[in-house]
Amino acid sequence: MADEQQAYTGRRARPSGRDAKRTARAARAASSVPYITRQIPLFEVLTEDGLVTIETNAETILCEVGIEFREDPESLAILRQGGAEIDGERVRFPRGMCRSIIQKSAPKEFTQHARNPARNVRIGGKNTVFAPAYGSPFIRNLDEGRRYATIEDFRNFVKLAYSANSLHHSGGTICEPVDLPVNKRHFDMLYSHIKYSDKPFMGSVTAPERAEDSVAMAKIALGHDTLDPETGRPKTMLISLINANSPMTFDATMLGALKVYARANQATIVTPFILAGAMSPVTVAGTAAQTLAEALAGMTLAQLVNPGAPVVLGSFASSISMQSGAPTFGTPEPALVLYTMAALARRLGVPFRSGGSLCASKISDAQAAFESAQTLLPTCLAGVNFVLHVAGWLEGGLSMGYEKFMMDADQAGMMHTLLAGVDLSPNGQAMDAIREVGPGKHFLGCAHTQANFENAFYRSPLADNNSVEQWEADGALDMTQRANLAWKKQLAEYEAPDLDPAIDEELLAYIHKGKNAFPDSNV
Repeated sequence: MADEQQAYTGRRARPSGRDAKRTARAARAASSVPYITRQIPLFEVLTEDGLVTIETNAETILCEVGIEFREDPESLAILRQGGAEIDGERVRFPRGMCRSIIQKSAPKEFTQHARNPARNVRIGGKNTVFAPAYGSPFIRNLDEGRRYATIEDFRNFVKLAYSANSLHHSGGTICEPVDLPVNKRHFDMLYSHIKYSDKPFMGSVTAPERAEDSVAMAKIALGHDTLDPETGRPKTMLISLINANSPMTFDATMLGALKVYARANQATIVTPFILAGAMSPVTVAGTAAQTLAEALAGMTLAQLVNPGAPVVLGSFASSISMQSGAPTFGTPEPALVLYTMAALARRLGVPFRSGGSLCASKISDAQAAFESAQTLLPTCLAGVNFVLHVAGWLEGGLSMGYEKFMMDADQAGMMHTLLAGVDLSPNGQAMDAIREVGPGKHFLGCAHTQANFENAFYRSPLADNNSVEQWEADGALDMTQRANLAWKKQLAEYEAPDLDPAIDEELLAYIHKGKNAFPDSNV
């Protein structure tokens, strides 16, 4: 895989002059590796005793309180056969049952295959994968303000994610294209991921049959080369988000999609969606115990459906304002939950998903910046393996911001540098430079500086570090205005990755047939 990754060069527009230099600098600033392999230690907030306490409490929830699996007799039958106790739709798991089943078969790491093998990502272990935000029905930009998202917006964000070297993944429902019928829009979203990017992407979870379409279209995208030579199992081509309906409930829609993906050996991220104080206790320890219990229950079902199917322990836990009930982001308590859940996932032996660049701000302002930074930094320090919502998130996830996307992608590039750690090679130690310069002189002209100056420090493509006079001469633009210019330029210079015409034709035929299956079809 390494040779394939090195061989991939990508296609980029080549502007000239000053713009070309800035583009080159931005490309160097954000690593183009297919995913991050962290080189710095993990940050822990709990001792062994503390983690054991939360694990014990999660087992108590599973055994005594139970988890509801609603309107899905098949799932109940599978869980009963696996050893759980069923009381109506309430499922109680004997102590240790879930942990034993998951640790017996769930992979500690797995590869998600992209249609371009150089873009394959490795999920788990010391690896971190960045994906854009997910699920917003609205978009916002400086020119139009806030409006409903369309399929054109969806395509734009796929293109921006493809062009962003700091993002490794195309994501899923980057925004909800409300101009298309609900029962058909998944075809257009999946096709956009395949046509306008060659990075890995996520499947649809809004109905089991849409999950089946996702698997079928992913197989076409990979040229039907779907057997993994390393494992002998079907290639994992998709990773998909299965949310628990917290507190302690799974609904039939999510369960149906989970079973489709598990049977096809596709990865599922089992994520309790929690606003602490409303959907879990107000405490960090209580929220972590409930999150672990819900995730264990969902991952257990996936393993009973198909032992060895990739699963990811997900955690999305935010606090709420106790005055208004509105969700809040970037606060200390969710960061503590994140650190705790990351450690619990490592102890369980499965990959972990959380984090992103979350904020409650409605626009790309100072609140958006500091709340997003206070989410992304703990994400990276905790060792999250799959990071959803890295770029674009506004308004508690209700809006996808064009300018915010560019600002977040810049921050993600900085995290590449942070996670790479300290270079202790002879060049990193720089002893030759220290010997050459000696006391009382400067390092600007020495050989080491000249050899390293272009890549010595992360260079933000958006931040303005010029003098105030130069900044005023350039139009006195603030960060949001510069980001507005940047996303427009990125889209103007976008070039689609190559797609085999035969694959494209097969995809379009599949979509046409699928849409025509609906009585109200208007393909």
